[in-house]
Order: sequence, then C-alpha cells, then structure tokens
Amino acid sequence: MRQVETLPAEAQPRVAAAPAAVPGKPLRIALLGYRSQPHGGGQGVYLRYLSKGLVDAGHSVDVISGPPYPHLDPRVRLIELPSLDLFENGLLSLRPHHLKSMTNIMEWTSKLTGGFAEPYTFGRRAVKYLKEHGGEYDLIHDNQSLSWGMLELQKMGLPLVTTVHHPITSDLRIALSAARTAWERTLIRRWHSFLNMQKKVVKQLHNVVTVSDCSRQDIARDFGLQPAGISLVYNGIDTDMFRPMPDIERRPLRLMATCSADAPLKGTRYLIRSYAKLLEKYPELELLLVSKPLPGGKTEKLVKRLNLEDKIQFVSGISTEQMVRYYAEASVAVVPSVYEGFGLPAGEAMACGVPVVSTDGGALPEVVGDAGVIVPVKNVDAMVQAIDELLQDPDRRAQLGEQGRARIDEKFCWQVCAREMTAYYREVLNADR
Repeated sequence: MRQVETLPAEAQPRVAAAPAAVPGKPLRIALLGYRSQPHGGGQGVYLRYLSKGLVDAGHSVDVISGPPYPHLDPRVRLIELPSLDLFENGLLSLRPHHLKSMTNIMEWTSKLTGGFAEPYTFGRRAVKYLKEHGGEYDLIHDNQSLSWGMLELQKMGLPLVTTVHHPITSDLRIALSAARTAWERTLIRRWHSFLNMQKKVVKQLHNVVTVSDCSRQDIARDFGLQPAGISLVYNGIDTDMFRPMPDIERRPLRLMATCSADAPLKGTRYLIRSYAKLLEKYPELELLLVSKPLPGGKTEKLVKRLNLEDKIQFVSGISTEQMVRYYAEASVAVVPSVYEGFGLPAGEAMACGVPVVSTDGGALPEVVGDAGVIVPVKNVDAMVQAIDELLQDPDRRAQLGEQGRARIDEKFCWQVCAREMTAYYREVLNADR
C-alpha cells in the first residue's frame, strides 16, 4: 500500500470553519466508517447505535461511509462514498471508467496482490468530500480507518476524534499463531499490511478514544502511545432491542453463541471442542451458532472430524429480532473469544437476560464483571466445567440472567455511551478554541 505524500502544514488547504459550537447546544457531527454494514462486525454496530444515541440526545448526525453501508436510524443521514467493494464484487468487477480514479486503481491493485486497502482508500475519498463539506460540521469522528487522510483532515483544521476499538495487531498475532504453513503466514501478513499506515497515523492524531481499558492498554503497547493520552468511552448495547422475552420458553439444553466461525480471534473451535465433550454427558444438548462457516474452512472440517454435522445448528442472515428470540430460547450463551476489544456478543446476551459463560479474552471481563462466569481463553476443560455447572443449576442461571441485564442497563446502554461521548466531544472542541 503506497503512502500518499501530504502537503506541508502551511500549504494545507483549510476548510471554511463552521461557527463555533456553543456549550450545551446540539452538535453537528460527521461519523466516518470505511465499511459499516452491521452484520459484518462490531464497527458497523458501533456506527449504527452511536449515531442513534447521539440523535436521541438532540445532536445532528451524518454517517459518511463506504460500502457495505450501515443500517441507520431514519433521523441519521447517510452519505455514501462508493468504493469498488472488491470483497463483495470480486476483481473482475473492474470496468474502464473505474480507471479514471487513482483511488480505484490503488484499491484494485492492493486486492490483486492480497492486500486490504479499504481504510486507506476510504481516507482519500473522505478528504475529497470534506474539503467541500467539512464546514457543515462541528466535529468529525473517524471509526478506526486510521488512514493518511485523517491526518489531512486534522491539518485542515477540522476537529477530529478517532475511535480505535482495539489494535488490529492483536488480530494479526492470533491469525499468525493459527496459521499452519509459511505461505499462509505470508498471505496473512500481506493482508494486514495496512497496519504499517495505522501505526504511523495513530501517533500523530490529537484525540484518540477507545471502548475499554483493555483496549487502551493494548493500543498503548502496540502503537507506542501513553495510556493516559487515550480517552475511554465504553460501547453501548441496544437495550430496547436486546431484551428479555419472558413469554418465550427456554430450552433447558440449548447453548448459543454469536461468533465468526473461521476467525481465529473468535475462538469458535474451542467452543465446538467443548460441546463435543459435553455431549458425552448431555446427549440431547443443542448448540446454535449464529455464524456462517466457510465451505471447506477450518470450522467445517472440525465439525466433520468430530461428527457434529447433525448436532450443531448454524444460522446466518437473520434479523436482530430473530437473534433476540434465539437468545430467549437459550439456557446458556457462550462467548469463546480469544480476544475482544469490547465484547458486544457478551453484552447483547446479558441484555437479553441469558446467563453467560465467557472467556477472559481482552475486555470481556470488563463487560461481564461478576454477572457471568469467566474462564481462561483456549481452555476447553474450564469451559466444559463452567457450562456443566450452569446446566445443573437453574437457580444460578436465573440469578446470572437478572444480574447481567441489570449490569448492562446501568453501565453499558447507548444512552450512557452517547452522554459520555458528547462530554468528550465538548472537551475536544473547547481545547481547540
């Protein structure tokens, strides 16, 4: 991925400034996301619900996004910045008119050689748009593109905040440790080459915020920052959507998890191995995975090797309402992740009143607290024991379900997140005056 030379600070074009935000008055906010479809990962969920929380608090919010685009509250305006979206359309989707754009050429060439250029190319497109429209906003909030373009926006005088959910260096380490061949490790390093840009950019950003203390420490360690220079605003959970449904009867022998099947970071293989052991004691035990394994991928192979093809139910492409109904039917929700920068699946299950067994990967203990059962990462025996004990104790399950919902209501709803983020925005704007 090529680095774009930026103009010296004194030569940078400045956007016509918006009128200064009045303390306590509603803000005009632009949220940036290079890909924001909510079912594609936590970043899309973050944009969807943070924007809703901010408009609920009285602010005006535009989401400026590349494809796949987010699902937004009707009060939030979506500004689309089309890309080639090669992960959806494929390399053969390139057409002659695309060659008129250097950004398109860079995106296509990177994908051709196994790279991931979307954060970088989105930054270029965002700069182009905000050179014309940046004065319409009090503040720009980037959702972890960490691209060279964000430094250009900062030099243009636009108040800029950047959320870093967690350093993707963690994903890289876990993916490399799970790789079996030198060639696979080469491909993994190539795909993660955008980290070279992100490590340099994040050191020059003035206002960085993250979603957990664990992420703050990891970002500081991996990106060479001081923890005190990284602000903390916890993620939220949609407690209106993710809620208990007492009219739906729980299945006493159903486990449920929401995790990317073939991402080593999500630890799905440890859950599947735990489930295979639990079947020896509970032959009727069900496992419902909200996930879609890759055909011929590692998860599919593991399921076949353990003869679980007829036991595990994989579901994907479902609505949020259907997911909530599945939670209502489950007796135990399991979060097997090796690492989470926050832990939305744990928070959503707790909001639904489902007792949670979670690993201690990343920030999960911060979310789960004492309202769930926490086990060491990658420890199949510990996971089996924790699930087994809950299956035998319905009173304990009910108690944890109530505690989990109360914890999310108190600490991790989007109303709390939007209030704390607004306070942070005002700190940034006051410091810029």
